Amino acid sequence: MPVAPVITPAPPAAPSRTASLRADLGSSFVVFLVAVPLSLGIALAAGAPLSAGIISAVVGGIVVGLLGGAPLQVSGPTAGLTVIVAGLVQTYGWRVTCFVTVCSGLLQILLGVAKVARATLALSPAIVHGVVAGIGVVIAFAQLHVVLGGAPQRSAWENARELPSQVGDLRAPAVAVGVITVVLVLVWPVVGRLPGRFAALRKVPAALVAVTSATVTASVLQLDAPRVDLSSVTFVTPVLPSGGAWLAMLVGVVSVALVSGMESLLSATAADRLHHGPPARLDRELIGQGVGNVVSGAIGGYPVTGVAIRSLTNVRAGAATRASTILHGVWVMLFVGLLASFVERIPLAVLAALVMVVGLQMVSLAHIRHVHRHREFAAYAATIAGVILAGVLEGVLVGVVVALGTALYRLSRSTVRVYPGAGVLHVEVHGSLTFLSVPRLSRVLGKLPPGEHIVVDMTVDYLDQAAFEAVHSWRAGYVARGGRVDIEEIHDGCYERAAGGMPGPRRSRLTPSPRWFAPWWHWQRECPREDDTASQAMVAGDREFRRRTAPLVQPFLARLALEGQRPAQLFITCADSRVVPNLITASGPGDLFTVRNVGNLVPRGGARPADSITDDASVGAGIEYAVSVLGVRGITVCGHSGCGAMSALLDKAARADGAAVHGGTPHLDRWLRHGDASLARFTTGPVPTLTGHQVSSAEQLCLTNVVQQLDNLLDHAVVAHAVAAGRLRLFGLYFDLASARMYLYDAVRGDFGPVDAERAESGAPAPGAEDHTFPALNAG
Repeated sequence: MPVAPVITPAPPAAPSRTASLRADLGSSFVVFLVAVPLSLGIALAAGAPLSAGIISAVVGGIVVGLLGGAPLQVSGPTAGLTVIVAGLVQTYGWRVTCFVTVCSGLLQILLGVAKVARATLALSPAIVHGVVAGIGVVIAFAQLHVVLGGAPQRSAWENARELPSQVGDLRAPAVAVGVITVVLVLVWPVVGRLPGRFAALRKVPAALVAVTSATVTASVLQLDAPRVDLSSVTFVTPVLPSGGAWLAMLVGVVSVALVSGMESLLSATAADRLHHGPPARLDRELIGQGVGNVVSGAIGGYPVTGVAIRSLTNVRAGAATRASTILHGVWVMLFVGLLASFVERIPLAVLAALVMVVGLQMVSLAHIRHVHRHREFAAYAATIAGVILAGVLEGVLVGVVVALGTALYRLSRSTVRVYPGAGVLHVEVHGSLTFLSVPRLSRVLGKLPPGEHIVVDMTVDYLDQAAFEAVHSWRAGYVARGGRVDIEEIHDGCYERAAGGMPGPRRSRLTPSPRWFAPWWHWQRECPREDDTASQAMVAGDREFRRRTAPLVQPFLARLALEGQRPAQLFITCADSRVVPNLITASGPGDLFTVRNVGNLVPRGGARPADSITDDASVGAGIEYAVSVLGVRGITVCGHSGCGAMSALLDKAARADGAAVHGGTPHLDRWLRHGDASLARFTTGPVPTLTGHQVSSAEQLCLTNVVQQLDNLLDHAVVAHAVAAGRLRLFGLYFDLASARMYLYDAVRGDFGPVDAERAESGAPAPGAEDHTFPALNAG
């Protein structure tokens, strides 16, 4: 029975050009409605000409949309640069600021050509979120003055200081339209979530509703509030700074380039997680942003940046290609050109209120919870304080210093606890044991009473030479004075005892060993294998599990115990100890229903003679239970390199009498007869290939065996019926141990290709985008 139609997930059908154009037209119009009020408001908040925000939106849509590496990202003016641009405008004026924008664009182009885009993402998320939040606070304070009818001051501190006097001198018309704007921006999303007819309202942007309603109210009531003035919309040519301002201007260039570039790349990465198209080419995106800034600055526009809110709106509105981004820029240009009179009716307080809300939303509670959960709140708070009190670059530097200090503190942090046991005195050491921990550890060890039996339990993340020497010297001295010392090391479940008199050079000393790998690596490379220590190793591993892992997974396991298992996949793989399904699929408890056997073999189903070799029912029982009872949506057969079962089949084929190779293993010999069909397929061909690799005969048989077992699965009625009904999909995987690389079988091409490439073509989600399971397994 052919397997080509069901084994490999077919890539989603590409939409027709007509369908793509229809989707892009709709999404571009939605983004345009969001972009116009925000572009005007951001320019107002920075003290730039209002036309600069419009120019930036047009250039970001058309120029960056054409050249950028993130097709669905929308670029334009962003609140993240407001503080920097406002400082430049107040210090040098707008034309010099335009020159800074051009220079920052050139710097971004150079960084993109140098292919350092991904390096900008290495900054701690706590610092990035802190910068965004700090800028949001500064924006909110500044625009609050405009909403109250006044003007913002030069710094956040001055805005806070002058706020009481501004409250005492507020102007009712500005406050009225500002309050209307704030209320609608906050309430409209809630209205859109209501059922029934209200559900259609969620498609209308809250910013558009708020600005339109407040503007109409101001016009009907003829409120005396300052309005938008577009009468001076002209292209401005940048000029060079005068006097000795070059050094300060250079700081501005670097600030605009780095903050704009980082925000653009983070936005592109966030947008990638919401669509199934090709991933963003970050270096090209950085070059596109640079070109956009050169063009925008050259004609008097605000700096261009990839904007997360507009990009996510674009994706969620159904954008299919970069045409959506380009069209949004065209709509902005036409709107301002044809309907400028309507724009000029908008009160400035309305735009200020809109940007004030955006600034407050930049302080995200989700981000605060995230950094707090990862114990990085100190860097986050320090960055916010630095941005508010000193500036963006200064805030970043403060955040980096605090983050480095936190990392150093964690590296030096260790806990030492002494408690009595059954005839022994235990000393427990946890954390990172470095030279910074030596003084404290030495004090504790020095206070231990002489002549005792001391057991030092070391559960350490890292052990450097200074700490090793300190412990080694103390032990030697303590033993020389008549005491006894046993040192037990536990590295993620690996147990090692070091004591005088124990045989073997490895056990006679304490060896520094960072905890770089998970338990299975240490079981193979470090843990003793002798029978007399196997139980000790298992007990130590269980103790480490209960100490570190059990508290984290217990709530999840308790829920699984209550609700039962609902795995999405049946995973059939080899019993080889080097293959760890949860490791290579990045899955956890409840994700995979696993069947393991020698050679990842699937005995054929259906009625067989009583004396047939297919009288083993365990695999068939697992298949039936997974499909009929658990309702799994996919079955994966995973082979691996260096399979001993396949080597045994080849050795058997090489023998003239066809007899089994292993003597005294009747059950193994009988089981391996299930692989005869794979061996026959390998002999007659054709055999699948491994893309980009020349493999040995043994590995070719491993690949062929995976394909044959997929055929065997379809011989089980429960599988065949579920596949025919579209409820079940089959996948073939091959794991190369040496490279730790997974390959996915494509029945159309007849080969196994790298999973990364297959995922990009099939549109499967990226790892970690929505869940923690292996992407190829979730393609169905």
